[in-house]
Amino acid sequence: MGNPEQLAHKDFDVEDVLEQLNIDEKISLLSGTDFWHTASVPRLGIPAIRVSDGPNGVRGTKFFCSVPAACLPCGTSLAATWNTELINKAAQLQGKEAIAKGASVILGPTTNMQRSPLGGRGFESFSEDPVLAGQMTAATINGIQSTGVGATPKHFVANDQEDQRMAVDSIITERALREIYLMPFQIAMKHSSPWCFMTAYNRVNGPHVSEDPKLIRDVLRQEWGFDGMIMSDWFGTYSTTESIKAGLDLEMPGPSTTRGHLVGPALGCGKLRVFDIDNCVRQVLKLVRKVLPLSIPEHAPEGTIDSKETAALLRHVSSDGLVLLKNDNSVLPFKKDKSIAVIGPNADFAAYSGGGSASLLPYYAITPLQGVRNQNKDAQYALGAPGWKKLPLITRKLKTADGRQGLIMKVYLDPPSTKGRKSIDEVYVNDSNMFLADYKHPKITSSLFYATFEGDFTPTQTSEYEFSVSVAGTAKLYVDGQLVVDNETKQLPGDSFFGTGTQEEIGSIKLEKGKTYKVHVDFATLPTMTFKVPGATAFGAGGIRIGCERRIDRKTELEQAVALAKTVEQVVLSVGLNAEWESEGYDRTTMDLPPGSDELIEAVIAANPNTVIVVQSGTPVTMPWLKTAPAIVQAWYGGNETGNAIADIVFGNVNPSGKLPLSFPIRNEDNPAFLNYKSERNRVLYGEDIYIGYRFYEKTKKEVAFPFGHGLSYTTFEMSNLKLAIDDNTDEIIVVINVKNTGSYDGAQVVQVYVSQESPSLNRPLKELKGFTKVSVKKGEVVKAKVSFSKKYATSFWDEARDSWISEKGRYFVLVGDSSAKVPFKDEFEVERTTCWKGL
Repeated sequence: MGNPEQLAHKDFDVEDVLEQLNIDEKISLLSGTDFWHTASVPRLGIPAIRVSDGPNGVRGTKFFCSVPAACLPCGTSLAATWNTELINKAAQLQGKEAIAKGASVILGPTTNMQRSPLGGRGFESFSEDPVLAGQMTAATINGIQSTGVGATPKHFVANDQEDQRMAVDSIITERALREIYLMPFQIAMKHSSPWCFMTAYNRVNGPHVSEDPKLIRDVLRQEWGFDGMIMSDWFGTYSTTESIKAGLDLEMPGPSTTRGHLVGPALGCGKLRVFDIDNCVRQVLKLVRKVLPLSIPEHAPEGTIDSKETAALLRHVSSDGLVLLKNDNSVLPFKKDKSIAVIGPNADFAAYSGGGSASLLPYYAITPLQGVRNQNKDAQYALGAPGWKKLPLITRKLKTADGRQGLIMKVYLDPPSTKGRKSIDEVYVNDSNMFLADYKHPKITSSLFYATFEGDFTPTQTSEYEFSVSVAGTAKLYVDGQLVVDNETKQLPGDSFFGTGTQEEIGSIKLEKGKTYKVHVDFATLPTMTFKVPGATAFGAGGIRIGCERRIDRKTELEQAVALAKTVEQVVLSVGLNAEWESEGYDRTTMDLPPGSDELIEAVIAANPNTVIVVQSGTPVTMPWLKTAPAIVQAWYGGNETGNAIADIVFGNVNPSGKLPLSFPIRNEDNPAFLNYKSERNRVLYGEDIYIGYRFYEKTKKEVAFPFGHGLSYTTFEMSNLKLAIDDNTDEIIVVINVKNTGSYDGAQVVQVYVSQESPSLNRPLKELKGFTKVSVKKGEVVKAKVSFSKKYATSFWDEARDSWISEKGRYFVLVGDSSAKVPFKDEFEVERTTCWKGL
């Protein structure tokens, strides 16, 4: 048949190939071959194709020593743009990045709902509202797939927490499941045609989703008409027969653990029939055929498209999602020619992404301090308070023998106790958070091997220095031969490495300024670990994270920051979370900022009234200083251009136009899922039912810090002349309203349209978002904003007694404004008769 790479891009007939495949070849196509590739059938010219994370960038095939990539802002930041056209452009960039990385399918977007501020992957998701999340998902899918790359909305469905995510049973009423948790996926299906879906880890009302025929076959395929490929989340296939019969086409990753050699016996005893296998194989082959025009060779080398155009788009997307929460007395924008200080734990730290599957190695990452200095080179800096959950990475402080920043890793097959052992590999490492699941070497035949890490450290001041090690494996750290950290003799379970690793072990040693010390770490991989975490996803060789920082005296740092704040005319106070506070594998334990941040904010505000608080987080944080803070910007995790985007907003290069895609409660105790969040005996009750986010806060008249859809501007807008039209032929409601820019800056406004039923036959939210648009308006000008949406979708709720959607006869109100709490414009329409429906 010749070279398989030459055959890989020839078109083929799926049914013809299906007939020619033998049973072993069919079984091979039911699972991946490794972390990122499907199986090939060389004799028939069927190539392997590559998939890649993720929701805010394309990592490629490696966690360890990966090829750099464009990092987009996190999901909540993307949704905060309320700009589907811009999200479509950003998704096109993702598609091009995938092609550069040799990937035909992107594992994203993340379409789950934000039940609670504490969700570990909340930053990955778009919104607490299914319409906003669904529209953002559709825009992302359409953008990615316009490049010929497949998109994979995930995690279908109700994967809304990390606690016991593989075992937990999400107990949800059918109404809430339909109206809230399935709805964004349903909207995505209505407005786009995704080529793939990924199933969730969890159970829903009993069965695991990956083997639930109701959700996969009945809802996704039959009701919604999905005719693409369905894959599992990684290690999220828990059965052979059940998952195949339910319609889970592809088990990931490979080599197979639940299919492979287990499918043959299932066929032999009649639990599976060949046509069950064919149904799954057919979808895999259809996907391979769809991506053939990309002409990506099997196991293609990974490249980059780092360019000025990429940087400009990333900067635009990041700044468009920043939300001006508060701006008393027009403190912002700041003046570039006035003295300025950038203070805080996130100032000189690039919090560009959350952790877990969303993480990647960016082309570069601009800190807020760098961003401000790019526009005011004399900006001063103070730490103020530590904001790290774990000590900062040691690679920022170490040099290799040849002068590069970082560490030298040497790999061994034998433990340190073996005399005369010889290394089999030597690798330069510039990131001391090392997940080794995809590290490969021809002499390594199992997950068990050993490594050393070495670098030179020359302190800039005499001080007590703290060193730390978190590990999925075992490790010891030495400084000039002295044992400083022992994470081998005694190990405690922690949240590192997707929840499989240890707590951070910390040791300290006094070091002298200017003296060079040899830092040495002995490491052994995951099989040497002294405990296992039930329900955690264990990946191959595990990993190690090494940190270092001088011991911080919080009182001294605070005093220095306050003293600096008093000497300048303007202060950017950069606080928030980072990829270690918000990550896949575990949930947040509190809604608070890291210890010391609130005290720092209060002290700096008191010292200088011209202070803006810039908060970086993917989900809400508590703000006990809310009333006294002059100005607050919610900056999320902004990708490569994080710092430049923040500076653009602070200095007024860009007029802020972001709106919150989720409510910010005052306290965690106020949120609707508070009593029912996290797993209890492997189950979580969705007790808030349909009352998620603003639906709950409005129904209970509970005060929030900032409402859903809120966001200020440096200019002012006036809406007027609301007009409503209904096209019964197309099932469209068309809302038109004038938006006038009455201020002194060009800007953009988001028109939000909510619908309320006057006399529903059961309890419903006071109003629900049904449509929106973002319009740019120059100062002094007027623009007509048009929002259209489905009347059927706008009026219906799920009737459990009928097992269908129902649009009831009666009067409905259309409410228009610029946040869920500010909808001053009102019109109404009638539904003439009650109708029931299913499908899209």
